Amino acid sequence: MSSNGDRPPTMKEWPSWERPRERLRSLGPAALRTAELLAILTSSGAGGRNALEIAENLYERFGRSLRRLGSAPGSQLMAVPGIGAARATAVQAALELGRRAAEEVRHEDDRVTTPRDVYRRFELRLRDLRQEEFHVLLLSTQNAVLRDVMVTRGILDASVVHPREVFAPALAEAAAGVILVHNHPSGDPTPSPADREITRQLVDAGRLLGIPVRDHVVVGNGRFASFLDMGLLAADPPDRP
Repeated sequence: MSSNGDRPPTMKEWPSWERPRERLRSLGPAALRTAELLAILTSSGAGGRNALEIAENLYERFGRSLRRLGSAPGSQLMAVPGIGAARATAVQAALELGRRAAEEVRHEDDRVTTPRDVYRRFELRLRDLRQEEFHVLLLSTQNAVLRDVMVTRGILDASVVHPREVFAPALAEAAAGVILVHNHPSGDPTPSPADREITRQLVDAGRLLGIPVRDHVVVGNGRFASFLDMGLLAADPPDRP
């Protein structure tokens, strides 16, 4: 039928009305399937391959889940034939921009007054990470967020999360209080013994410095745990040795 033989046509050989870029220009991005949007990101690195087929394979590799795709390391994206380093980083950047856009809408009122406010602020950022991140929200007297400080990334224990790293930024910003936030990659937000020990140390330090720890929120998959709600914020709980 054509000189291509058995080779599938590349996107440039498709009728213009079937090409994802042309469809986006004429109909808008909402009209395109997820794989078509991914094909726009991967087409320039296709090297003569069918970019939509590459995008479909990429999407399928991660269970047709943009959340899983967005949290995957670049090396896993590049394991899909036709995806090189440049295309992998383009996909990662696009998905991160989408996450930040969704987060912007939620943060129009940049105050936190309940544990759920904290969870909603961090849900998109932390829920799919494969390692723990420990953050500190610095708050004003009106509960406005002055700054979000990432203290550490990796396995948490009391020797890693030092009060100095938490309260030095709080002192610099003249924060009226702080909220501790971290995620559990397992998806279960139940506080661990290490979480409790870290919190006890930081509550003690905050009391000495006059900067109270107002809560510690653990982010899981679709749910969270609040030390405040659970009654675990006392600096000197009765059962403490």
